Formats: sequence, C-alpha cells, structure tokens
Amino acid sequence: MTTPRVSIIIPCYNEEHTIRPLLEALASQSYPLEHMEIIIADGMSTDQTRDRIDAFRRDRPGLRVRVADNEDRAIPAALNRAIEAAAGEVIIRLDAHSLPDPDYVERCAAALEAGLGENVGGVWRIEPGAKTWQARAIAAAAAHPLGAGDAHYRRTTRAQYVDTVPFGAFRRTLFDRIGRFDETLLSNEDYEFNARIIRDGGKIWLDPAIRSTYFARPTFAALARQYRRYGTWKAAMLKRYPETLRWRQLVPPLFVAALLVSGLAGLFWAPARLAFGLAAGLYTAALLAAGLAAAVRKRDPALAIGLPAALSTMHFNWGGAVLWNLLVRK
Repeated sequence: MTTPRVSIIIPCYNEEHTIRPLLEALASQSYPLEHMEIIIADGMSTDQTRDRIDAFRRDRPGLRVRVADNEDRAIPAALNRAIEAAAGEVIIRLDAHSLPDPDYVERCAAALEAGLGENVGGVWRIEPGAKTWQARAIAAAAAHPLGAGDAHYRRTTRAQYVDTVPFGAFRRTLFDRIGRFDETLLSNEDYEFNARIIRDGGKIWLDPAIRSTYFARPTFAALARQYRRYGTWKAAMLKRYPETLRWRQLVPPLFVAALLVSGLAGLFWAPARLAFGLAAGLYTAALLAAGLAAAVRKRDPALAIGLPAALSTMHFNWGGAVLWNLLVRK
C-alpha cells in the first residue's frame, strides 16, 4: 500500500505567537515527514509571523513549508489559495490556533484510506487563549453543554457520522468534484462545504481518536466579535441551505427574540412583563448554577461569574446576529 502525499493547509494572519508551536507539532507527527507538506496561506501578516515561519524552515529543513499570499485576508480565500498551491492527494485543514496530537495526520489519512467519509475529523480539547480568568471562563464555556449544544466534536467519545467536524481531511479529488470553499462566506465556510458534501451523497466521519487542542478567544470582547461574525454568516448560510438548521442553532435566536418581544410588549401589557421576568430569571439562574458547579468541579472560583458571562456573551451575540441578518438585513 502506497503512502499518500499529504498537504496541510493553514489560514493565517498575524499569528507570531502560535505559528511556531503549530509547526513544531506538525514536525513531530508520526506520519512520514517526507510525505508531508505544509501550505500556510498568510493574509499579508504585519507582525513577525513570516519571520517565525522562515526561522522554522531553517531549523527544520526536513519538513517542506511554503507560504501562499492571501491578499483578501478572508479564511475561505486563504483555504482556496492553499489548495491551489498544494500538491498532496490528501488535504488536511488546520488552524493557526490549534495543536494536533502526534498521530493526527496518520489517523486522518487512515480514515480516508478506509473510506469512512469524504471528510474526516476529530474532537477538540479547548484550552484558554491566555493566562487570565476571562480566558479560562471562555474555554470552559466553549466546552460546556450550554455553549456547545450537540456539537459532537466538542464533547463526544463515540465515533459517528455527523454534520460537521472541525478543520477536516479530504481527498483532493473531492474539490474537483464539488468545488472549493465559498469565498462569498467570510465565516461558516466549512459548514457550507460540508452541506455540499452531504448534498452530493457524501458522509462526514468524526473519530474521537483524532484529537487536537484549540485555543479559545482570550477576552470577552474578542469572544463577542467572534460570535457576532459566526451569527452573521450562519444566517447567510441558512438562507442558502435551510435544511441544515439544527436545534442547537435555533435556541439562541429564539430566546433573544422572545426576550425582545416580551420586553417591548411588557411596556404596555402586564402579562408580557411577567413572561419577560420569568424567562430572564430562569436563564440567569441556570447560568449561575452552571457557573457555580464549574467553579466547584474545577476548583476555580472565577468560573462562578466568568462562565455565566462567557455563555451569555456567546448566546446573545450569536442569536442576535442570526436574527438581525435573517429578518432585517437584506
């Protein structure tokens, strides 16, 4: 059996602190390095990212690393520029904020070789993006059932077919058949690509033995921007593929809508004020209970307030952005 050549594609912009650890993790893979190449699609970084890449190439000449310019500075454009430059039969997408386990590439290639799916991926271990209480709270929220919902790649221990996986590994021929990433979507491009795989009759396989570490956003402000962007482009995605809507995606916008309607109606109608108070009170109590439980379980008192703050930031920014872009924005 031949060993397929693997191209690892990485969208990147101003990642001077994370790009070297990622490259070191790839240099430590169990997969033969002579059958690997790394294509970094850089959005014309203005920090020391390219210097760090050049230094790695000097230190590790045994692993081929190339940089493709991404002047659009958008993730789907970066992925497409990297695919264009890639020579591998297998394409594995990673993120500059991730660290794959040492057998990550080997397991992805083996799952594709076994025909388990047109896209295969694994699970995230979510770690704080900084050494602060906010970063710890955000990482805890991203892995919590109230933050992850039924997103299997954040919580499952069972291999199964799913609707999406983080990052993803594909045969190059798949892009020839269904096209590349949609550059009109500035986020949710991976989910849209997976929707096309499923429409084409393909499958998406999640194996919890395929593992990587993902570093969450470091501050509530960064988290809010991230989830507003996610919500904005999820709405655009749903307009094209309404059948992809999942319950976990429906709850936050419906809750935001319910609070808005009952809050406005409550200015004139007492039962609506009661409904608003009841919904807001139960929601707050649930978040505080989750925060207290996490603080006790992880022995981190900051989570008692930090986890509810992070979860509410995720819910309201994502749900509000979905609502606005579905109902108001053309």
